[in-house]
Amino acid sequence: MDKLTKQQQASQQWQASTTPPPPNAYCPVRTTLNVLGGKWKLLILSYLLHEPRRYGELKRLVPEITEKMLIQELRELELDGIVARRVYQQVPPKVEYYLTDLGQEVKPLFQALVGWGQDYIQRTGVPAPVF
Repeated sequence: MDKLTKQQQASQQWQASTTPPPPNAYCPVRTTLNVLGGKWKLLILSYLLHEPRRYGELKRLVPEITEKMLIQELRELELDGIVARRVYQQVPPKVEYYLTDLGQEVKPLFQALVGWGQDYIQRTGVPAPVF
Protein backbone atom coordinates (compact mmCIF):
# COMPACT_ATOMS: atom_id res chain seq x y z
CA MET A 1 0.00 0.00 0.00
CA ASP A 2 1.39 3.38 -1.01
CA LYS A 3 -0.35 5.52 1.59
CA LEU A 4 1.34 5.79 4.97
CA THR A 5 -0.44 6.25 8.27
CA LYS A 6 0.09 9.46 10.26
CA GLN A 7 2.49 7.69 12.59
CA GLN A 8 4.47 6.16 9.72
CA GLN A 9 4.70 9.59 8.05
CA ALA A 10 5.94 11.17 11.29
CA SER A 11 8.52 8.43 11.86
CA GLN A 12 9.75 8.67 8.29
CA GLN A 13 10.04 12.44 8.54
CA TRP A 14 12.04 12.25 11.79
CA GLN A 15 14.39 9.63 10.37
CA ALA A 16 14.97 11.51 7.10
CA SER A 17 15.65 14.84 8.75
CA THR A 18 19.23 16.06 8.99
CA THR A 19 18.33 18.40 11.82
CA PRO A 20 17.47 17.14 15.28
CA PRO A 21 13.73 16.68 15.81
CA PRO A 22 11.91 19.25 17.92
CA PRO A 23 11.55 18.37 21.62
CA ASN A 24 7.90 17.39 21.18
CA ALA A 25 8.52 15.17 18.14
CA TYR A 26 8.51 11.99 20.21
CA CYS A 27 5.60 13.01 22.41
CA PRO A 28 3.71 9.88 23.57
CA VAL A 29 0.38 11.71 23.39
CA ARG A 30 1.09 12.77 19.80
CA THR A 31 2.02 9.18 18.92
CA THR A 32 -1.17 7.86 20.53
CA LEU A 33 -3.25 10.38 18.59
CA ASN A 34 -1.45 9.53 15.36
CA VAL A 35 -2.30 5.84 15.79
CA LEU A 36 -5.70 5.93 17.51
CA GLY A 37 -6.98 9.42 16.74
CA GLY A 38 -9.72 10.37 14.37
CA LYS A 39 -13.46 10.26 14.36
CA TRP A 40 -13.95 6.52 13.93
CA LYS A 41 -10.95 4.49 15.10
CA LEU A 42 -11.87 4.29 18.77
CA LEU A 43 -15.42 3.28 17.91
CA ILE A 44 -14.18 0.59 15.52
CA LEU A 45 -11.74 -0.69 18.13
CA SER A 46 -14.48 -0.78 20.76
CA TYR A 47 -16.35 -3.31 18.63
CA LEU A 48 -13.24 -5.45 18.21
CA LEU A 49 -12.35 -5.60 21.92
CA HIS A 50 -14.11 -8.86 22.70
CA GLU A 51 -14.35 -10.71 19.41
CA PRO A 52 -13.31 -10.60 15.77
CA ARG A 53 -15.80 -8.90 13.45
CA ARG A 54 -16.48 -9.14 9.76
CA TYR A 55 -16.51 -6.00 7.64
CA GLY A 56 -20.29 -6.14 7.23
CA GLU A 57 -20.78 -6.40 10.99
CA LEU A 58 -18.63 -3.33 11.56
CA LYS A 59 -20.57 -1.44 8.89
CA ARG A 60 -23.87 -2.33 10.61
CA LEU A 61 -22.51 -1.39 14.04
CA VAL A 62 -21.33 2.01 12.77
CA PRO A 63 -23.97 2.86 10.15
CA GLU A 64 -23.00 6.52 9.90
CA ILE A 65 -19.48 5.75 8.61
CA THR A 66 -19.00 5.60 4.85
CA GLU A 67 -17.59 2.45 3.30
CA LYS A 68 -14.56 4.38 2.07
CA MET A 69 -13.81 5.70 5.56
CA LEU A 70 -14.31 2.30 7.23
CA ILE A 71 -11.90 0.69 4.77
CA GLN A 72 -9.39 3.51 5.25
CA GLU A 73 -9.55 3.36 9.05
CA LEU A 74 -9.21 -0.46 9.08
CA ARG A 75 -6.22 -0.25 6.73
CA GLU A 76 -4.49 2.37 8.87
CA LEU A 77 -5.10 0.35 12.03
CA GLU A 78 -3.72 -2.69 10.23
CA LEU A 79 -0.63 -0.84 9.01
CA ASP A 80 0.04 0.44 12.54
CA GLY A 81 -0.17 -3.12 13.88
CA ILE A 82 -3.30 -2.60 16.00
CA VAL A 83 -5.70 -4.69 13.90
CA ALA A 84 -5.13 -7.71 11.68
CA ARG A 85 -7.34 -9.38 9.16
CA ARG A 86 -7.89 -13.07 8.68
CA VAL A 87 -9.00 -14.22 5.24
CA TYR A 88 -10.83 -17.53 5.01
CA GLN A 89 -10.52 -19.37 1.72
CA GLN A 90 -14.16 -20.14 1.11
CA VAL A 91 -17.04 -19.14 -1.11
CA PRO A 92 -18.34 -16.58 -0.49
CA PRO A 93 -15.12 -15.00 0.80
CA LYS A 94 -14.95 -14.33 4.52
CA VAL A 95 -12.66 -11.75 6.15
CA GLU A 96 -12.50 -11.06 9.87
CA TYR A 97 -10.78 -8.20 11.65
CA TYR A 98 -9.35 -8.70 15.12
CA LEU A 99 -7.04 -6.97 17.57
CA THR A 100 -3.40 -7.97 17.45
CA ASP A 101 -1.40 -8.46 20.65
CA LEU A 102 -0.46 -4.78 20.42
CA GLY A 103 -4.10 -3.91 19.86
CA GLN A 104 -5.10 -5.90 22.95
CA GLU A 105 -3.09 -3.41 24.99
CA VAL A 106 -5.77 -0.75 24.37
CA LYS A 107 -8.31 -2.62 26.52
CA PRO A 108 -7.41 -0.79 29.75
CA LEU A 109 -7.74 2.51 27.89
CA PHE A 110 -11.26 1.58 26.86
CA GLN A 111 -12.19 0.58 30.39
CA ALA A 112 -11.10 4.04 31.51
CA LEU A 113 -12.99 5.73 28.64
CA VAL A 114 -16.19 3.79 29.37
CA GLY A 115 -15.93 4.59 33.07
CA TRP A 116 -15.40 8.27 32.36
CA GLY A 117 -18.32 8.32 29.91
CA GLN A 118 -20.64 6.66 32.42
CA ASP A 119 -19.63 9.15 35.12
CA TYR A 120 -20.18 12.04 32.73
CA ILE A 121 -23.65 10.81 31.81
CA GLN A 122 -24.56 10.44 35.50
CA ARG A 123 -23.23 13.90 36.34
CA THR A 124 -24.89 15.72 33.49
CA GLY A 125 -27.95 13.51 33.12
CA VAL A 126 -27.65 13.88 29.37
CA PRO A 127 -26.71 10.70 27.54
CA ALA A 128 -25.04 10.94 24.19
CA PRO A 129 -27.31 10.31 21.22
CA VAL A 130 -27.41 6.72 20.02
CA PHE A 131 -27.45 6.23 16.26
